Amino acid sequence: MSSIPSFGVGTFRLTGQTVIDSVRNALDLGYRAVDTAQIYGNEAEVGQAVAESGVKRSELFLTTKIWTANYARDKLVPSLRESLDKLRTDYADLVLIHWPAPGNGVELPEYMEALAEAKTLGLARRIGISNFNIELTRQAIAAVGKDEIATNQIELSPYLQGRKLTAFLEAQGIAVTSYMTLAYGKVLKDPVLARIADKHQATVAQVALAWALQLGHAVIPSSTKRENLASNLLARELVLDADDMALIAALDRNGREVSPEGLAPVWD
Repeated sequence: MSSIPSFGVGTFRLTGQTVIDSVRNALDLGYRAVDTAQIYGNEAEVGQAVAESGVKRSELFLTTKIWTANYARDKLVPSLRESLDKLRTDYADLVLIHWPAPGNGVELPEYMEALAEAKTLGLARRIGISNFNIELTRQAIAAVGKDEIATNQIELSPYLQGRKLTAFLEAQGIAVTSYMTLAYGKVLKDPVLARIADKHQATVAQVALAWALQLGHAVIPSSTKRENLASNLLARELVLDADDMALIAALDRNGREVSPEGLAPVWD
């Protein structure tokens, strides 16, 4: 599981100069993992920020995700080549299937095999999935083997803890990447988290991120503000005790923020 950095910067909903500045600031502050996707429409800007950062490609971990329109066997690899051109690189460190999109006309074995082919061609160092439930993860394992699936990137926050799914993934040796760890900022107003933050002289965001890290998950928070990017990174040094973790465990309320119709599976 150690092949995936535990801390990266996300770029969801960031475009244009905003994403260039965010990625540039993140790299300047010491981030070395950047997460993007074809549908974000910002791969070229991410590529520009990376190119202008002066950070060696070998020190970076770039993740992108294949969009549903490109799942067919004859489209996936060409679409990834386009993404790599935008990112100004020969390979991505991690390429994910963005959503399972049941019923979109391409069967799961076809797109998983096409993704595995991208790895064989050297376009992706690692491959994985995103937003897959237990059953669909089983099907992905059946298609390419569990050792081929580096991660399942899923929405997780103190309000959506997904214990059944994360336990299954851990049993399979598939790393968990948590996105939306701050639940669109909703957890920042949580009184329980605020008390824990006060106790540790930390921010609520740091507490939520440290919680995910201590569970063994990778995190990819985004921010447009340099000070927040710097502050988030400090979550790596925050150690929550058993009482803190128990209090956060009790906040679970199935508070899902993202579940687009036609793309999302039936959640566990």
